[in-house]
Amino acid sequence: MPKSKRTAKRAADERVEPPVEGSGDTPVEDPAERRRRRAVFLRELAEARALRERVQPRRTKAMRLRQAARMRTFRF
Repeated sequence: MPKSKRTAKRAADERVEPPVEGSGDTPVEDPAERRRRRAVFLRELAEARALRERVQPRRTKAMRLRQAARMRTFRF
C-alpha cells in the first residue's frame, strides 16, 4: 500500500467528531467572548473588502452596483 493512502486512512481513523451543540459535555459559550470574536471577524472582513477595492476598483464598483440593484428590487 502506498504511503499516502496509509497516512490518509490513519488520519481519517484519528479524526474526532466535534461535540454537538447543546450536549452536556460542551461548555456554554461566553457572550462576551463571542462578541469579541465577531468584532475581530468583522474588522478583518472590512479590511479585506478595502484591500479588494484598492486592488480591483472596477470589479468592486460592479459588485456594489449589483448589490444596490438587488436591494432596490427586494420587497418585504
